Amino acid sequence: GAVAGLTAIRRAIRRPHEDHRHLPVIFNDYMNTLMGNPTTERLLPLITAAAGAGAEYFCIDSGWYADAGEGWWDTVGAWKPSRNRFPGGFTEVLDHIRACGMIPGLWLEPEVVGVNSPIVSQLPQDAFFRRSGQPIVEHGRYHLDLRHPAAVKHLDEVIDFVVGDLGVGYLKLDYNIAVGPGPETGGLTAGAGLLAANRAHLAWLDAALDRHPGLVIENCSSGGMRTDYALLARLQLQSTSDQQDYLRYPPIAAAAPAGIAPEQAAVWAYPQPGFTDDEIAFTMASAMLSRVHLSGHLDRMSRRQHALVAEGVRVYKQIRSSIASSVPFWPLGLPGWTDSWIALGMRSPGAAYLTVWHRGPQDGTGPDQSRLTLPLPELRGEPLAAQVLYPPGTGTEATWDAMLGTLTVVLPRAPSACVLTLAS
Repeated sequence: GAVAGLTAIRRAIRRPHEDHRHLPVIFNDYMNTLMGNPTTERLLPLITAAAGAGAEYFCIDSGWYADAGEGWWDTVGAWKPSRNRFPGGFTEVLDHIRACGMIPGLWLEPEVVGVNSPIVSQLPQDAFFRRSGQPIVEHGRYHLDLRHPAAVKHLDEVIDFVVGDLGVGYLKLDYNIAVGPGPETGGLTAGAGLLAANRAHLAWLDAALDRHPGLVIENCSSGGMRTDYALLARLQLQSTSDQQDYLRYPPIAAAAPAGIAPEQAAVWAYPQPGFTDDEIAFTMASAMLSRVHLSGHLDRMSRRQHALVAEGVRVYKQIRSSIASSVPFWPLGLPGWTDSWIALGMRSPGAAYLTVWHRGPQDGTGPDQSRLTLPLPELRGEPLAAQVLYPPGTGTEATWDAMLGTLTVVLPRAPSACVLTLAS
């Protein structure tokens, strides 16, 4: 009940946006896939495979702005496409995304400028965070102070180039440094300067969305560092984690709706050609009651594997309108990091949806059962039917006992997971 109330508040304070109703599927090339090393050769088959699986956005993650073989960490800031990564031009890749029926997206880390970036000499010193009269250098980067009009102008030009000239419709905004206390410029203490700089950052985001109201922006920040509703009242999605182990993601995915509206909680689903069918279904199911952040080498999969991924996306598209108005619940309580069984539910008018994960023992303990009974006392007496929506044909079973108010789920193998519904 408390989380239902918080979810309602989170929805009420948000900037209106079509993304919150449609919940499009986003493919991102980073996680366990290109890992910041995109090229035309790598991207074109991946784009085709992502579209074939049902993705609606394709986001090119980090690395698109840096020439291959060159360090980019301390040179970022100009945000122009690399030439040698895309010998036919960056538009060749973006046009292929559009030709496949998807909207192109890009990764940016807009608030930082590398100490060796040409942008450093193009901006006044007060356009960066400064303390004791000196610029703050954190891990080879300066931090833009968006109270300064030159900093705002620079970032506005970046956004207008990427969105206006390149035609990008999705931005993944990252933030990978920890600058500590704020700037002391403007006669303020570091704490007051940080607050003022934060407010200026929010105002800049508001203005960017005012200019480009259809733009979808993901709040990433190293996989979830800035999970707060100062930002999420403005931005459409929140990365929940950069966890690379699909077996460790379920407690993160299941707990995320306690802090984020489920239609804003982006969860990685990164199936791989080396996975078994159970493992593919497991990682797909992890994202299907939130926002699907699809990744993985779909272009290297067999037809059967690719079809299993596409089936997960198809089922997600059937239920996503309900997720946008649902409230979360946890039949087993909030998950523990080493729990063998984890369950997340979404209750919407007329139906409840659940993801149940069976990871097997995660803490070195002994054998594990393949059957679990979930108590749902609030639905006791309701004449409901349980149906497994995904994956198809794996021996998974679900049985509803209206008299006891319990749902019994059989997942015969570990690891495995399923998405199911309880409806009248």
